[in-house]
Amino acid sequence: MAVARLLSLVCVAAVLCPPSVVSQTCKEGDKCSEGGGGKLLIKGGIVVNEDVEMISDILIDNGHIQLIATEIAADSETRVVDARGKYVMPGGIDPHTHLEMPFMGEVACDTFATGHQAALAGGTTMHIDFALPVDGSLVKGWEEWRKKAAKANMDYGFHMAVTAWNDKVAEEMEYLAKNKGVNSYKFFMAYKGALMVTDEQLVEGFRHCKKIGALAQVHAENGDAVAAGQKYIAEELQILGPEGHALSRPAILEVEATERAINLAAWVNTPLYVVHVMSKGAMEAVARARQAGYRIIGEPTAAGLTLDESKMWDPDFKTAAAHVMSPPIRKHDVDGIALQNALKNRVLSLVATDHAVFNSTQKAKGKHDFRVLPNGVNGLEERIPVLWTTMVNTGKITPMDFVRITSTEAARIFNVYPQKGVIREGSDADLYVLDPTVEYTISPQTHHSALDTNVFEGIKCRGKVVTTISRGDIVWDNNQLFTKDGRGQYIETKPFSPYLFGGLEQEEALKRAEMNAPVKRNLDKIYA
Repeated sequence: MAVARLLSLVCVAAVLCPPSVVSQTCKEGDKCSEGGGGKLLIKGGIVVNEDVEMISDILIDNGHIQLIATEIAADSETRVVDARGKYVMPGGIDPHTHLEMPFMGEVACDTFATGHQAALAGGTTMHIDFALPVDGSLVKGWEEWRKKAAKANMDYGFHMAVTAWNDKVAEEMEYLAKNKGVNSYKFFMAYKGALMVTDEQLVEGFRHCKKIGALAQVHAENGDAVAAGQKYIAEELQILGPEGHALSRPAILEVEATERAINLAAWVNTPLYVVHVMSKGAMEAVARARQAGYRIIGEPTAAGLTLDESKMWDPDFKTAAAHVMSPPIRKHDVDGIALQNALKNRVLSLVATDHAVFNSTQKAKGKHDFRVLPNGVNGLEERIPVLWTTMVNTGKITPMDFVRITSTEAARIFNVYPQKGVIREGSDADLYVLDPTVEYTISPQTHHSALDTNVFEGIKCRGKVVTTISRGDIVWDNNQLFTKDGRGQYIETKPFSPYLFGGLEQEEALKRAEMNAPVKRNLDKIYA
């Protein structure tokens, strides 16, 4: 690995390494935007997987990786990407997004077109979006989200939200897991009166997830306490601005719900995925659970790792409102740094964005009362460069760790590995080229989201995605997008991921044996 980095530095310093050069570069409407359009050769890049880093060539054909070797010759029909001095990594997988989501009286402004274009410009080539029930039906919700995704520019999958519990919900969960490739279901412990489930429903949901081989997920905040906190902050203290959002749902309420969800999942003995771990205390709950041997996954977000809650106290309402999400962004020096260290030490497993964007006009709905201010921040385009700058450039993690937390771990958890999440012969040709020498500043004027603000605005990144390849197509190069609506494919996430459920049957058998029950008793003799 040291040799690879040394060669990289030498190459970057020398005139032998020009900027990214693409032969027969794709243009709007060309064959290359159709999927698997011809051969593509990536030359001389530092190819990084979660377990290896080496200088190699990569030959791509028909949307798949055909060959990885030290030296591959290009014929006249092959497009060439010069990646010398640059990192070539598996396409990012964002496991937590909300595109076109109806929420708090608004609809998230990024569609499956604009959101995907932003993602591709930032090196992400697949995401898993949360579909909501429609008229109480999970199947109708899945069908509605499939219609939204007709505009997809890249590959995607779905989680389903479970916001109530009855026999129909249970039946539809099993149907979707077996027939439609949905292997994860999210339960909200917050948003009382809207999305929140009770503890009884949560336990029933966990049991059913275990039965059908699906991953249970939780939004962990104590919804009853949050509702009380909102009333107290807004009505008694008359704090109605965006800062009231943070004050009404403090970290202790996230910690309590995280611990409760973990304990219930441990009792049921089913894998649990805690989405958007935002506080040090919630992270520590995940750490204790993993140390105890529980099958717990903790997911921080790019915003939670890098930003500070002080932005919600900004005198400019537009800035403050842009930073409102749930659970809230916490204190960077306390929580953000603790989350970074937990990610470094594998206490937390992978990084998402919770990309749910509402523009400044939509956010203005809450200008007189934070309780009706639509929650959500961006991150689809920014996740990879911000994390590279924050975690790799500072030496906290290696490029191999980076691949794991931005791609491979998600692929394993959601059972799409090795189709996704790795640069391997036979895998989908989803990857990107990152130039570690390029410096730039994030701005809403240059991003590709439909959003008119950006919570990462002003952050100076060193390391830029210069080329993105999706299923063999160059879809982003030289600061230009070469893609179109409808080219993305739905990726089924099959149930019973061996990464999560492997060994669970044996565990259950041992626990059953340890019960030493039922005890045989001669009750007739006692009461004769």
